[in-house]
Amino acid sequence: MPTSLCPRPRFVAALRGLAIVSWAGAATVATAAVLGTEDAAARAALPEFRTIPAAPSETLTPAAEVPPDQFARWTRSQGDNGARRYSALTQITKANVRDLEVAWTFRAGDGAANIQCTPIVVDGVMYAPTPGRAVVAVDAATGAERWRRQLPATRPVRLQDVPARRGLTYWPGGDGHAPRLLFGYGDWIYALDPRTGEPLAGFGTEGRTPIATGATAAGAVYRHVFVTTGLNGDVFGFDVRTGAALWRFRSVARGEDFGAETWDGPQAGANGWSGLSLDDQRGLAFVALGAPRPDMVGVGRLGDNLFSNCVVALDVLTGERRWHFQDVRHDIWDLDVCAPPNLVTIMRDGRRVDAVTCMSKAGHLYVLDRLTGLPVFPVRLRRAPVSILPGERTAPYQPDPELPEPLSRMEFSPEMITDRTPEARAFVEAVVARSNYGFFAPFAEGKPTLYIGSRGGAEWSGAAVDVPTGRLYVTSNRWVSRITVMSNEDRERDPRHPPSAGELHYQAHCVACHGPTRTGLGMVPPLVGLKARMTDAEVLDLLAKGRGAMPPNVVLDTAQKRELLDYLFRRNQPPPRGGGSPGAGERPQYVFDGFGFLTDHEGYPGIKPPWGLLNCYDLSTGRFLWRVPLGELPKLKGAGVPTTGSQNLGGATVTAGGLVFVAGTEDEKLRAFDADTGAELWSAKLPFAGTAAPAIYEAGGRQFVVITATGGGRVGGPAGAGDAYVAFALPR
Repeated sequence: MPTSLCPRPRFVAALRGLAIVSWAGAATVATAAVLGTEDAAARAALPEFRTIPAAPSETLTPAAEVPPDQFARWTRSQGDNGARRYSALTQITKANVRDLEVAWTFRAGDGAANIQCTPIVVDGVMYAPTPGRAVVAVDAATGAERWRRQLPATRPVRLQDVPARRGLTYWPGGDGHAPRLLFGYGDWIYALDPRTGEPLAGFGTEGRTPIATGATAAGAVYRHVFVTTGLNGDVFGFDVRTGAALWRFRSVARGEDFGAETWDGPQAGANGWSGLSLDDQRGLAFVALGAPRPDMVGVGRLGDNLFSNCVVALDVLTGERRWHFQDVRHDIWDLDVCAPPNLVTIMRDGRRVDAVTCMSKAGHLYVLDRLTGLPVFPVRLRRAPVSILPGERTAPYQPDPELPEPLSRMEFSPEMITDRTPEARAFVEAVVARSNYGFFAPFAEGKPTLYIGSRGGAEWSGAAVDVPTGRLYVTSNRWVSRITVMSNEDRERDPRHPPSAGELHYQAHCVACHGPTRTGLGMVPPLVGLKARMTDAEVLDLLAKGRGAMPPNVVLDTAQKRELLDYLFRRNQPPPRGGGSPGAGERPQYVFDGFGFLTDHEGYPGIKPPWGLLNCYDLSTGRFLWRVPLGELPKLKGAGVPTTGSQNLGGATVTAGGLVFVAGTEDEKLRAFDADTGAELWSAKLPFAGTAAPAIYEAGGRQFVVITATGGGRVGGPAGAGDAYVAFALPR
C-alpha cells in the first residue's frame, strides 16, 4: 500500500497468506499535552479523503468447496461454523409458507427473562437455555422436555451469568471421546452429555473449565480445538476433549504484542460479545471485537486501540494472529464491530473467491479477502474533527466507505428530523438546536451529541448468507443516539476512612456490573453523576422492577435501598480522595450519562422512518438488491401511518426454499420474506417478541422453524419477558 494513501502508516505486509492492515495514530502523549486540546488548524490541513485500495482481483483467495450436507443441520447457534444461518431444506417454499402453523410451543416454566440464544438441533433433539438458568433438551418434533440441567446460582448476577448467553455448540465426538454440548456460563465453559444432560467428567473439573474473562457467545470446534471469546475480552482455545487451556489471544494489545503502542496504558475491553466464525477448510477463526472501554471516554487510552473495532483472523491450532482489519479507530462512540463475521463466496471478475464480512454499529459493511484481510472494495477514509474535550485525542481519519453501500451513516443531520406530527417535529427541533452532531462529531462537555450508533447499523444478531448466490440478509436499526459527556466530579472515598453502609450494599450487589468506581463495565452504563440524571423515586422504581439485563433487587429492604441511594447520590459519604478535583498533571476525568436516544414527545424515534430494516445485498457488487421496513408499531398503524419498521434485535435466517425468516421486532411477530424481492409472504404473532434468529431443522420428515420468543430486553413489548420457544411447520 503506498504510504501516501494512509495517515501514519505503520506497515502493510503480504507474505505467504499473511496480511496486516493497520494505520495508527500516536499512542503515547505527554501529560502536559494531554491536558490541552487538539490543533484544529493542523487537522484541517490534511487531505479530506484518503483511500485504502482494494486487493487486486487476481490475488483474491480462490473458493474452496464446502460440503453441502452441513447446511441440512443446525448444530451451532449461527447455523454452521461459517455463521451463515443458511438452511438447505426446501419443504417450506414461497408457495406454501402461508400455510405454516404452530407445531408446538415449549414453555420453560422457571421464570421470565430476555434470552438471546438461537437453539440448536441434533438428531431430533433441540437444546436451549431457560430463564431459570438451566439448559434443556426438547423433542424437536413434539416440544416435549427430555431432560433439564440446572446450573448453579450466582450472587450478584452478572452479564455472563446466563447459560449460553448468545449461543451454544454441538461437537459429535471423536478419538474415543463422547459427543458433547458446549456453552458458557459465568466464568466457565461447560460440556454436557447430549443424551442425559450430565456433565462430562473428562472435561476440565466435573464437566467445566474456567474462562478467565467470563463466558459470552457461541464457540466453534476445529479438529480438537474449541475456540471461544470472553465477555470482558480476549479469545481462547481449549482442548475440546479435555477442557485444557491451549492458548489465549489478548484483544487489548500490550507488552510485546503487535499493536501495543496503540494504547498508552493498561486497559480493558475490546470484547468478543457478538461471536466468531470458523473456516473448516483452512483452520482460521474470524473474531468480531467490540469497542474499547470505557465507552465514550478515551482520555485514558489514547491511540488507535488495537484490537478494538476489528475482525481478527487467528490460527485455531496456535492462536496466532494471521491478520486484522480495523473499522473505527480510537472509538469514543461505542461503534462496535458487532456481528459474527460471515464466510461468503462471491464472484469477482468471473472468479469465485472466498471472503469474510465485517459489520459495525456505525453502519459499515466490509468484504475482506479470507486469507489476507485486504478489502475486496476500496475503503474511503475521511478526515475527522479534532476533539474539543481537554485531554482527548481523536483519530485523524475515520471510515466513510462507498462500497459495499453502508447499512446506514452514523452522521446525523437536521434533514432527518421527524415530520410525523407538527408537535413531534417541534419537540425534536428544540432538542437538536442545543445538541452537537456531524461526521464522527467529538463530544462537547455537557452538550448532547447526536449520531446513529448504539442502535444503528448492524447488531450482535448478525446476518444470514444465501450460500449458492452469496447474497447477504441483515437486519438494521436507525435510532439516533443522544449521549452527553461531562466532567466526573464524583471523587472516590479516601481509603483511610471506612465505607458507608450504602457503599457496602453497592459492593455486595452492584459492583460486578457497574464497577468498583461506578463507571460501568462492558455494556453496563455508569452510575457516576447519577444525581444529575435520576431522582430517588426513579432509582427505587428501577431497583424494584429491573430494566433490560438488570434484574430486580429482591434482597435489600427499604432502609438498605435508601442507604444505597445515599451512596449513589454522594450523600453523607466519607471525605473523598484528593479533595474532589483532579490534581496537577492528572488527566481530566469524564463520564457519560448513559445510553439515551433522540425521541419525540411521545417516545417515538426523532427521525423520519424507516426505524428498522431488513436488507439484502449482492456481495459480488457491494450493492443493495432490496431494503424493506421490518416491523410495525401497532398504535401508529392503527392511526393510518404507513409501515415504519421498528427497533429489532433478532437477526435473519435464509433457506433454499427462497425464504428469509426473521423476528426480533416490537410487534412480537415472526415473518417470512421472499428472498428475491423482499415481499412479506407470511407472519405469525408470538407469545413474546422473538429475541434471536430462527433455527431451521428437519425432524420426523417435517421441516420446522423454531424461534426464541422471550421478549424483554431492548425489544421489550407489552407483555414483557417470557419463557417460550415456538416451532412452526406445515400441516400434516
